[in-house]
Amino acid sequence: MNEPSWIEWLIAALLLTGSLFALIGSIGLVKLPDFFMRLHGPTKATTLGVGSMVLGSMLYFSLQAGEPSLHELLITFFLFLTAPVSAQMLAKAAMHEKLRREPRTRGEPWEQ
Repeated sequence: MNEPSWIEWLIAALLLTGSLFALIGSIGLVKLPDFFMRLHGPTKATTLGVGSMVLGSMLYFSLQAGEPSLHELLITFFLFLTAPVSAQMLAKAAMHEKLRREPRTRGEPWEQ
């Protein structure tokens, strides 16, 4: 690779940041007490983490090939498009089924 070292540092920072967000989202999925709280781990932090890692991958392979790599851009687009929609569908289904919530959280979502 003949690119400047600052680009390598940027790629490394994107990959490390993305890995950290994915780890935090995964820990949240396991540790949070009820379904509605657990829903935030994969939909928020993990989506941001995977998006950051894919952005780092896009930058790396664009520099390797010498032309823009758009495959990763499409992956990021579909990830950011589908994650909120699937989270909304899961939350609506859980509200419809009246899943039990942790008593320490505020009110039931269907009582509003």
